[in-house]
Amino acid sequence: NSADENKQALQNVEISMIPDQGGVTLRNLLIDSFYKDGYPDHPAYRLDVGTLRETVSDLDITATSESTRRQIRIAADMVLVDLSSGGPAVLRRTLTSTTSYNVLGSQFTTRVSEKDAREAALHELARQIETQTVLYFKR
Repeated sequence: NSADENKQALQNVEISMIPDQGGVTLRNLLIDSFYKDGYPDHPAYRLDVGTLRETVSDLDITATSESTRRQIRIAADMVLVDLSSGGPAVLRRTLTSTTSYNVLGSQFTTRVSEKDAREAALHELARQIETQTVLYFKR
């Protein structure tokens, strides 16, 4: 079936290191998604993801200029490289994931909400990277 073929194609992709803490989290999500039978022994492709670019913006501003909601946007450039034919990039995409969270009275609660929103954005980014990679193999 084609879902199995897609997963098999992902097994042939080596995932390069991604800089910073968010990058480590994203890479781990990709590893969990791509590799069902362990790391590839002889990968045919390499997935490179550049440094994640994060922006945080205030959304709802009260009359006293305090933010009640913030948005986190994480962007990343992905490049899929064909290792078998000398390493040209066969796929390049810039992907973006956006989430938001409430700014609450408690700093601790706000920090937890921010962490959860960042994690959700990274999960979405991993899903987008997987989708783009699968679509490349389906062409």
